[in-house]
Amino acid sequence: MTLDLTGRVAVVTGASRGIGYFIARELAAAGAHVIAVARTVGGLEELDDQIKAAGGQATLVPLDLADMAGIDRLGGAIHERWGKLDILVANAGVLGVISPIGHVEAKTFEKVMTINVTSTWRLIRSVDPLLRLSDAGRAIILSSNAAHSARAFWAPYAASKAAVETMMRSWAHETQSLPLRINAADPGATRTAMRAQAVPGEDPETLPHPSEIAKRIVPLASPELKETGLIFQAKHNRFVAYRQPE
Repeated sequence: MTLDLTGRVAVVTGASRGIGYFIARELAAAGAHVIAVARTVGGLEELDDQIKAAGGQATLVPLDLADMAGIDRLGGAIHERWGKLDILVANAGVLGVISPIGHVEAKTFEKVMTINVTSTWRLIRSVDPLLRLSDAGRAIILSSNAAHSARAFWAPYAASKAAVETMMRSWAHETQSLPLRINAADPGATRTAMRAQAVPGEDPETLPHPSEIAKRIVPLASPELKETGLIFQAKHNRFVAYRQPE
């Protein structure tokens, strides 16, 4: 079934490249007005050109997610212009370093937690009232299997993704009686700059392109979606949902 998001408003963070870039394009192609958030202005402008060339609409928001007051202002601006929000895709994140935990510098650990965890909470706090005003609010939080595998040398990133998954589940429990549906998406190994940073010796051609992964994630924004509080993982060219033990 073709996804129809006509008239819906979507926020995508980390929209200037990688998975976020292609999620934004897919949402716009389905009819949503995309509010694209990222630090890199050039990447946002390229995204805007692509969306407009395909007949879609976007609003660009150059914003460093370490700017917590800026995240607060984003929610206020959305309320003033649209009065609601239908879709949140919290995609932005940083890897930090692949290193023994005892060798991780404090500033590196703090940056990972600020961007991956604190800014996600701040974003949720900013737009939760707006998603509640939608007839079918949808939130998609990007996660990683690192949250469960606890791989050696990945401690800061793994801990940050475990934290956002837990926040997602708690938020879903709080809102389960509402039309709001909140889930996490674990894209798996994908041909992105972050993956290349994490595994520099890997052949990127062996990994799925972020455009492929975006097509699998975007259905989680469907007004027809029933599931909430689940983690969707990329497995065998499709997304499979599972619920963690309560």
